[in-house]
Amino acid sequence: MTAAPGEHRYEVKSQTERYDGRVFSVVTDEVVMPGGRVAPRDYVRHVGAVGVVALDDDGRVVLIRQYRHPIGRMLWELPAGLIDVVGEALPAAALRELAEEADLTAGQVDLLVDLHTSPGASTELIRVFLARQLAEVPVAQRHERRDEEAELQVVRVDLDQAVAMVLAGEITNAACVGGVLAAARARDMGWAPLRPADAPLPG
Repeated sequence: MTAAPGEHRYEVKSQTERYDGRVFSVVTDEVVMPGGRVAPRDYVRHVGAVGVVALDDDGRVVLIRQYRHPIGRMLWELPAGLIDVVGEALPAAALRELAEEADLTAGQVDLLVDLHTSPGASTELIRVFLARQLAEVPVAQRHERRDEEAELQVVRVDLDQAVAMVLAGEITNAACVGGVLAAARARDMGWAPLRPADAPLPG
């Protein structure tokens, strides 16, 4: 008897790790499909990430422009980074990235949106926070940026202009697209949709 839509259990019969790296691994699962056929599914198992929509008192969002080697060009992005510090809470990780990449601290942090960036090929989940009540990190305490981060450009753009950049195809980074659009919608609703910064992860 065939299970009703949504009721099939996609049992993993076996798993083979093809590559194991610091940020991600690549695996192949043999998965039982509806009807009983077993099919291989290759995907990237990712450590996850956090991002920050930092909004100042003038309604401007902090954007960074950073080189991304896989696509070979600079992208407009949010301050963001990997969940790679053992035991670090996700809001704290977001604030760390905000300080390291934009030289900013925040007095208020809320949860904005969760994004599976490429669920057909990766487990990566990025949790995007909204940071407000911004202040500058003292010069003597600023993070030394290296490699690609050494050329980071940090700008502040009116949130509505950032939305226009998304719709014009000027912002294509998934976390930045989702974060900017979610922030604009939440602002227009008086911030009512915001969740606590420590809300449980989806799933």
